[in-house]
Amino acid sequence: MSHIDLHIHTCESDGKYTPEEIVTRAALAGLKVMSICDHDTTKGVAAALEAAKNFPELTVIPGVEISTDVPSGEVHILGYFIDYDGNELCTILKSMQGSRVERAHKMIAKLTKLGIRIDWPRVKEIAGDGTMGRPHIAQAMLEKGYISSIKDAFVRYIGRGGPAYVEWEKMTPARAVALVVRSHGLPVLAHPLTVTAPEALVGELVPAGLAGIEAFYDDNSAEQIEWVVNLARRNRLLVTGGSDYHGLDEAAETPVGGAPVPDWVAEKLFALAKERDITVSVAKQ
Repeated sequence: MSHIDLHIHTCESDGKYTPEEIVTRAALAGLKVMSICDHDTTKGVAAALEAAKNFPELTVIPGVEISTDVPSGEVHILGYFIDYDGNELCTILKSMQGSRVERAHKMIAKLTKLGIRIDWPRVKEIAGDGTMGRPHIAQAMLEKGYISSIKDAFVRYIGRGGPAYVEWEKMTPARAVALVVRSHGLPVLAHPLTVTAPEALVGELVPAGLAGIEAFYDDNSAEQIEWVVNLARRNRLLVTGGSDYHGLDEAAETPVGGAPVPDWVAEKLFALAKERDITVSVAKQ
């Protein structure tokens, strides 16, 4: 297991566990540095920082994962050391959350036309106070036996291009990168191998302030990791990594600390934050 995991979700977006539970899991797994990167919300950061006070060996980096749009699909931008309760960031994220709810309603309507009947109240109950996401719809589908797994829902119905997929209001990757920079954070391109033409995208995002690329991700092969590391090196960017853990399908997911992230990744991340005069004292309480 790695000591570093810079990409973990909680129930504040589409994860299963509370920020406090995730921090405890991370500490028990032997992590030294972690980051909560919920989708389009920072609501879980304060609770995670508070919970980390019980584990002196664990440092929690405030983070977020911002959903953005390109013609060929979605691009996600991670933000580290962000001013997580800053007015501009929170206002924009709140607007995006409203768009997610509207999207969920439309997807449920499409599923109904396909003969898949799930109830909005149940989807909302699954999401709780967290940011509404497709995994919540998938869980409701799974409960009623329409699918065999969370992944099955995305492949057959709600993934991009699927019969129940619905677009929603998102910003461009460059705008998200600039937003992270204005929020006093370090922007990183998440899981670049899921993006069409990652080299061209990186070239577009570097002028906007991109600081890094996620290389040590989920189940990336050694060859894939090397490719991303080389892409980062050519563009003078750092590399990060994480499990992208949600806790929705324990049998299939990479566990907390399960991605092979070297210790030097966190060291370089902190060094760059210091170099750019980004306040990192909030990362450990």
